Amino acid sequence: MTDKPLANQIALVTGASRGIGAATAQALAAAGAHVVLTARTASALEAVESAIFDAGGSATIAPLNLTETDSIARLGAAIGERWPALDIMVLNAAMLGQLSAVPAIDVKEMAQVLTLNISAQAALIAAFDPMLRKSKRARVIGLTSSVARKPRAYWGLYGASKAAFETLLAAYGDEMERISNIRTAILDPGATRTAMRHKAYPGEDPKSVKEPSVVADRIVALLTEDFETGHFEHLG
Repeated sequence: MTDKPLANQIALVTGASRGIGAATAQALAAAGAHVVLTARTASALEAVESAIFDAGGSATIAPLNLTETDSIARLGAAIGERWPALDIMVLNAAMLGQLSAVPAIDVKEMAQVLTLNISAQAALIAAFDPMLRKSKRARVIGLTSSVARKPRAYWGLYGASKAAFETLLAAYGDEMERISNIRTAILDPGATRTAMRHKAYPGEDPKSVKEPSVVADRIVALLTEDFETGHFEHLG
């Protein structure tokens, strides 16, 4: 592997203002990619962008509320005008929602979780599919959770949304496998030191779980490998 294995590639990372998304954006930039950072909070994105610049990388911020799916189409059009192709898309943004028994799930919150965790992901794929098809080696990586495959009490809403997301991304990969250079993979980061993890496990010692940079480094490594569509892995 060279020092800049992703040189001259364009990458999009969602939920890039903190946690795994921010760490992934910085790791991709360090590997040579120009990274488009998306999240709701402009100031937080600017901080990540500054860190990338300070390390000698390049990035562009695109503050965006992914639950406003019309804005995703506009972002796709804007990025398509600037670059001919999208080489990497990391679908990281997600919402946990309240952990509760299935009969106690709040219907309004359920709609919010499903909008971000599923509908917005479909909109992102649709918006960037034309650019991904133009890449010589497009890779789409989706972040998931173990509860998508192993249901757990009180995690029904989040687990269901991630199970649906996995199906959505895997189906897209299967559709693209024989007609394009697009390959998809699903990564379960496992226990990681993030704000979402703290919300779910408020009494946990943050130092007892791995830092987001560990996940980010694995994502970069995976992007340099010739994985097949349908690839899945779990980081312990």
